[in-house]
Amino acid sequence: MEVRVLTGAALDAALDDVARLRITVFRDWPYLYDGDVDYERRYLQVYRESAAAIVVGAHDGDRLVGAATGMPLADHADDFAAAFAGSGIDMGSVFYCAESVLLAECRGHGIGHRFFDEREAHARRLGYDRIAFCGVMRPGDHPLRPEGARSLEPFWRGRGYAPLPGVVAHFSWKDIDQEAETDKPLQFWMREL
Repeated sequence: MEVRVLTGAALDAALDDVARLRITVFRDWPYLYDGDVDYERRYLQVYRESAAAIVVGAHDGDRLVGAATGMPLADHADDFAAAFAGSGIDMGSVFYCAESVLLAECRGHGIGHRFFDEREAHARRLGYDRIAFCGVMRPGDHPLRPEGARSLEPFWRGRGYAPLPGVVAHFSWKDIDQEAETDKPLQFWMREL
């Protein structure tokens, strides 16, 4: 597999594949996302509009099998202002790592580390001194939690990230076992660069 940094026209050309990957990967635990291509295209539009956006793509030949995205957190101000209110953190000083999606059969080869390495390097080049992401919070006894599900927290902590107390975003989406969208809390994690 080859990992490539995509910006500009290459980023734009990859977004439909990123949408497909988001729907496929986020359908599994812990997101359980019942995705919609039209929503994905609208959601990913912000990456076309941000000159500072990045997509890191994992390719198996010509096929995109994984992707990680990032952009300045301030470009998501409408989505995250409530989460950061009262935190004392200037959203303008933070680079945001959005999704990291990789097909299950391609995991275990260091691609997750490369995704973070490339986004962190991009944020440094842009002059950011902090980098953050958020992850969905699911109860340990969730009925769709697979036997032996592993937390990504040790991986995140190993890269120097820590949860930001009280900095929790809320988004709604339809779970694979539900008829309607429900609210989901997403915990923010951050580290200094």
